[in-house]
Amino acid sequence: MCGGTRTLTHPELNTLSIAHVDCDAFYASVEKRDNPSLRDKPVVVGGGRRGVVSAACYHARIYGIRSAMPMFKALALCPDLVVVKGSMDKYAIEGRRIRALMNELTPLVEPLSIDEAFLDLTGTARLHGRSPAQSLIRLQNRITEEIGVTVSVGLSYNKFLAKTASDLDKPNGFAVLGREDAMDFLGRQSVGFIYGIGPAFAAKLERSGLRTIADVRNWSDKRLAEKFGDHGLRLARLSRGEDHRRVNPRHERKSISAETTFSDDISDLEALKDKLWQVCLKTADRSKAKDLAGSVVTLKLKTARFKSITRRRTLSQPIQLADALFRSLEPLLESEAKGGAYRLIGAGISALSAPVGDSADLLDLKAAKRGAAERASDLARAKFGTDAVQTGRGLRLAKGKQSSATSLPGKIRDDQL
Repeated sequence: MCGGTRTLTHPELNTLSIAHVDCDAFYASVEKRDNPSLRDKPVVVGGGRRGVVSAACYHARIYGIRSAMPMFKALALCPDLVVVKGSMDKYAIEGRRIRALMNELTPLVEPLSIDEAFLDLTGTARLHGRSPAQSLIRLQNRITEEIGVTVSVGLSYNKFLAKTASDLDKPNGFAVLGREDAMDFLGRQSVGFIYGIGPAFAAKLERSGLRTIADVRNWSDKRLAEKFGDHGLRLARLSRGEDHRRVNPRHERKSISAETTFSDDISDLEALKDKLWQVCLKTADRSKAKDLAGSVVTLKLKTARFKSITRRRTLSQPIQLADALFRSLEPLLESEAKGGAYRLIGAGISALSAPVGDSADLLDLKAAKRGAAERASDLARAKFGTDAVQTGRGLRLAKGKQSSATSLPGKIRDDQL
């Protein structure tokens, strides 16, 4: 902002080509871009007093506010906090624009979410007339100038270290970890520094005397495997900076889902079914947009005491329609919800594959007819708006919108684009 420049030096700068690019507080940054009056204020994106923080700007993080924090806790930490509901559609559009700029550099772009990706720029120096590091700096500047948000870049020789580096100099940073300095850098870090090691596993490692990554290297791979299984072998490899995974632009989506948090706890079964229909419809819309179906359906509930409950069911064939998803999950909801109070409900599909058609359930002669009606309503909603055609449940939800759930814009995975 002051017009100054930063100097980046590293002895391996021109030989490294694996990068991790991550937008800085993406949702909040987009909202600040679109509303300059928010520029110097603590801002979070989330939904309702019962919701959670989906993204927190760096001003808000000074107060200790973090993603996934309950909204009431965030407001207690910072009474002047500005809460923006956010728009997944807007974030998806900006995410696609950023992805397009990445694809101009290399076809080897592996998205991790709407706002971050791995890039492999090996062999692109001759094509672009500049080193991968120079191309990444140019990309960083273009995203700031054309999209209006900042990104942080990590550059290294594998994915693990590239992702590690991208977190070292946020926001708007550019960090490098090379072969000569990665081992020393990792050795000084605690075991919990490694991506994927949660507090419980870190505590278990510390009880075994493994407090730093250097401590891990003092154990043999065999001993780590005997003590911690596959996690021990993974830990051994990462402690040495080893990661042989390739950047895969055809990263497989594992699931598609949607969830909603209620403004007030709900215990009534019929009211819960109305909310279940709402998230089934969103999941189905996302499935149809990606032309995917799933043969495993999942119901998610969260109790008033924040206990998460997950129930799954495997079907005889993959499904895609909201009607089929709702009818598959309805028995699971009836079995689980017996008078308890719940604050959240979600629906999802996994074991994804191409749709096989909307064949009728042999035990439900009207299934095919309802499927055809849903396809027709999809066309009408696409042409005339999302409220053009609604089911009876949808009409009840529309009438009770003021007291109904607030949909949260959680971290948008690539399967939602």
